[in-house]
Amino acid sequence: MATEKAIKVLAENRKARHDYHVHETFEAGIALVGTEVKSLRAGKANLKDSYAQIDKNAEVYLYNLHISPYDPGNRFNHDPLRVRKLLLHRAEINKLLGKVREKGYTLVPLKLYLSRGKVKVDLALVTGKKDYDKRDDMAARDAKREIDRAMKERNR
Repeated sequence: MATEKAIKVLAENRKARHDYHVHETFEAGIALVGTEVKSLRAGKANLKDSYAQIDKNAEVYLYNLHISPYDPGNRFNHDPLRVRKLLLHRAEINKLLGKVREKGYTLVPLKLYLSRGKVKVDLALVTGKKDYDKRDDMAARDAKREIDRAMKERNR
């Protein structure tokens, strides 16, 4: 009997897929302190403008992830914008390090979610989109919507 992963999405970076070409994704754990998990479960996280970097010790850190302070947390609360360490296997870090050194690659979190009670980050290896790429994507999405609408009308 296969066990099914219970996944609850806590926060999503919707703008990332609009602004970047996603080449590859990785699941990473995240080192949290104190009341951060309770805040995340309450849905008080913002992934906008957040990114990850690999430091000189080959460790991955997440920057600009805003987790609002937990209201009942009082003096045990955390700094909302602190730098958080991401937990990846050494082989994954080495693979990311090789790719990030290539021109134009960046690490961007796509979503935060709970998997078996642990907070995970969906980390993506991306390159930036040009304005014309964004316009092409919007035109293709609009065309698909029109086709779907026409097919629905035809099948009535």
